[in-house]
Amino acid sequence: MKQVEPEVFLVARPQVDYDGVAAYLQAVGGQRWLERLDRDQLDEGADSPRIDAQNLAEFAGKMCYRSWEPGLNPNVKRVRDDQAKYLENILRSGHGSVLEHVSFTFVLHNVSRVFSHELVRHRPGTAISQESLRFVRLDEIPFWFPDWAKADPELMKRASALLTEMEAFQGWMSDHFGLDDEGVAFHEKKHKTSFMRRLAPDGVATGLVWTANIRALRHTIEMRTDAGAEEEIRLVFGKIGAIMREEAPALFGDYQVSGEGAWVPGWRKV
Repeated sequence: MKQVEPEVFLVARPQVDYDGVAAYLQAVGGQRWLERLDRDQLDEGADSPRIDAQNLAEFAGKMCYRSWEPGLNPNVKRVRDDQAKYLENILRSGHGSVLEHVSFTFVLHNVSRVFSHELVRHRPGTAISQESLRFVRLDEIPFWFPDWAKADPELMKRASALLTEMEAFQGWMSDHFGLDDEGVAFHEKKHKTSFMRRLAPDGVATGLVWTANIRALRHTIEMRTDAGAEEEIRLVFGKIGAIMREEAPALFGDYQVSGEGAWVPGWRKV
């Protein structure tokens, strides 16, 4: 048994093709929107992913009203040039559909299957690929303990003994089934490994790739950092919230973090 801590790795961000954007804006007469962006910010660099995320959200919103500049839509007499204020208005008015174009991908490492069972309830706007214990054989049982459990010596003694015994049983089954013997077909290994996972705890640590758009992220961060949420998922989504505040401050800067760690948005129902 190995004690582990849930970790979050951001592995993919939005990337805007500004040449394509420029070609479209040339066709519709909206070049002013792209020209006002600081060209230095469009060069590849440390800040470009964050800028791309916010630019893409603004681009989608401007499309809806053809509000690249005054005059393109006779109903629009004034346009917002300040991106932060523009995106704040998107959040305030609940125009959340434009945020669905902006997605981020995370690796959630050393999270339990308890966590993943909770996470899959949030399906709209997400994509999930999880490590399969039908194929991946357990040779140890990595396990996360919350701080309050670590502070209970008797609990930790009994839990560690139980997990060590379960881990040993995984090894025994592997030897008993001869999974490492010469010539054992992969389908036979898969068949037996699938059975063996049934005798591992729900708390065994695993990993998954999780992609979500901004609209889904805002909803899930609020829901899963709430004081009533399961504690492991609160820990993980607190980390995701902190990452997103750095990546797209104009889209996540309205959150306030309570003393209990709940991320409370300034604008709801986006």
